[in-house]
Amino acid sequence: MNYLNSTNSNSVLKDIILLIVRVFIGFAMLSHGFPKLQMLLEGGKIEFFDFLGLGPQITLGLTVFAEFVCSILLILGLFSRIALGFLIFTMVIAGFVVHGADPFTKQEMSLVYLSVYLLLIVFGAGKYSVDYMIEKRKRANDW
Repeated sequence: MNYLNSTNSNSVLKDIILLIVRVFIGFAMLSHGFPKLQMLLEGGKIEFFDFLGLGPQITLGLTVFAEFVCSILLILGLFSRIALGFLIFTMVIAGFVVHGADPFTKQEMSLVYLSVYLLLIVFGAGKYSVDYMIEKRKRANDW
């Protein structure tokens, strides 16, 4: 069977690719979240886009939670789909609200992240994740 033309997927290969994508995209988003975390911890006057009307400090805190904390959860594969929900929401806001009037080159990065997050939420974290280990233990205890 020719693998390139096959509609079947190799489960082990799929799980390895999911791990690689999860870790890469998680660390890539950390590079966006860490400077925001530093800005939040420095104190002083915070100038940040306030789309919820909660104030820039709270909005920045929610963004740091999504981009920093949820990225760490994604890397570990822990509560992956919940973390991805926050990341998807953040990228929708970044792509369509914050950069909504900007040219596509400004929207592109958040839309690329959004597309990867959507794929991950559909396929899940894979076998090489804490989520899988927890689910495996739950199934073992059901016997």
